[in-house]
Amino acid sequence: MNEANFTRKEYAAMQNYVFVIDQNKQPLNPIPPARARELLTKQKAAAYRVYPFVIILKHVVDNPNPKPLTIKFDPGSKTTGIAILDENKVIWAAELEHRGWQIKDSLESRRSLRRSRRNRKTRYRQPRFDNRKRKEGWLPPSLMHRVLTVEAWVKRLCRYAPIGQIAMELVKFDTQKMQNPEVNGVEYQQGEVAGYEVREYLLEKWGRKCAYCDKEGMILVSS
Repeated sequence: MNEANFTRKEYAAMQNYVFVIDQNKQPLNPIPPARARELLTKQKAAAYRVYPFVIILKHVVDNPNPKPLTIKFDPGSKTTGIAILDENKVIWAAELEHRGWQIKDSLESRRSLRRSRRNRKTRYRQPRFDNRKRKEGWLPPSLMHRVLTVEAWVKRLCRYAPIGQIAMELVKFDTQKMQNPEVNGVEYQQGEVAGYEVREYLLEKWGRKCAYCDKEGMILVSS
């Protein structure tokens, strides 16, 4: 088992087997690390890629007919899990770390710089709106980065492993139904604070005490 932690913090990988391609770059069945070291020592293969580690044979394999593998994804807002399986056997696994928050911060920084530039004494420019239309299927840049990153890794792994099936975990949680399995229809709008006004709810939440000095028995008025 080899573990690799990268300085760019893009992903952390766990590789139990080594990917193999032949001279025509056809993906073959992954092999154990001991077999890969033997091929490299005997100079029957060479290192082709480091992350993920791939070796290339120095000959062409006729009719390879590799066993198809399954690649599975567990998507998330901050990280996405990737695993290549041979039935119940893990061939390769990794955890991608997305740059969604970095992209969001960069866009906010760019927006503040543009606003400050517009407020300075510069020449007047007529407002333009033709370039502000969003195309159909538009996604926020942080979310689009997540989609493109996962797509890029799918294409990359399909070049080095005989992927025959792709599966993605899509799970939705209904927390209100978990508390009350019989909830239905308009009952979703009648939760624990149904019937409370906002002010009364806040007074109940803070125990009718001052949020700053915790004094009790004072007349609380809304500003």
